[in-house]
Amino acid sequence: MSTFVLVPGFWLGGWAWEAVAEPLRAAGHTVHAVTLPGLAERAGEATADTGAEAQIADLTELLVREDLRDVVLVAHSGGTIAVSGAADRVPDRIRRVVYLDSGPLADGVTIAGLWDPAYRATLEATLVDGRWLPLPSWEVLGSDGASVEGIDEAGLARFRERATAQPAGTLYEPVRLTGGADKLPKALISCTMPLAQVREMIAAGHPYFAALGGAEWELREVLTGHWPMFSRPAETAAALAELAELG
Repeated sequence: MSTFVLVPGFWLGGWAWEAVAEPLRAAGHTVHAVTLPGLAERAGEATADTGAEAQIADLTELLVREDLRDVVLVAHSGGTIAVSGAADRVPDRIRRVVYLDSGPLADGVTIAGLWDPAYRATLEATLVDGRWLPLPSWEVLGSDGASVEGIDEAGLARFRERATAQPAGTLYEPVRLTGGADKLPKALISCTMPLAQVREMIAAGHPYFAALGGAEWELREVLTGHWPMFSRPAETAAALAELAELG
């Protein structure tokens, strides 16, 4: 059996993984569904310094404190900040890094710096006190490819009700990496883009996809919107379990 550490993207806490964690646990796996500092039940922990480094340090500390080893470390969307950093710092504890409709970050990158300028300007206009990014409208998210396809009305209502504002420091603080995770086995589970298209972009040398052609990568797809833990949780759990079995 495997140990999964599931890290959600922006605006979400560990609660977002409930429907994925349930079948994994039923199959005998150990699952840690993470809430990063400043979000969900940990919203009160946020300070002006809650940024990339705070989230990386928190996830790294969890892996060490719980003495987790041979971990399948999963990043959804913006969860790549904490996952990319923690994998870099304690690669000896990681069996495989899985990016769920996400991807690895490079040293010195900021999340805001990856966004289309128009999308970035739209989000920045909604910042509260310069410190908090509320969950945007579904239309705004969809304009950047973060589709809510496959989530029913009840699911969308629950998503919006439970979402918490994202600490703005996570948008602007660069991720600092040393290359420690470069050789770890990795996987992409593509959700909003068919795998055939991903492979075409790898072959074309697209800067965001070229690295995914390395021998350390496995590629899978669960075609749906950007939040597969809500829209196709059983299929997401099955894809994760399959990747864990690869060793």
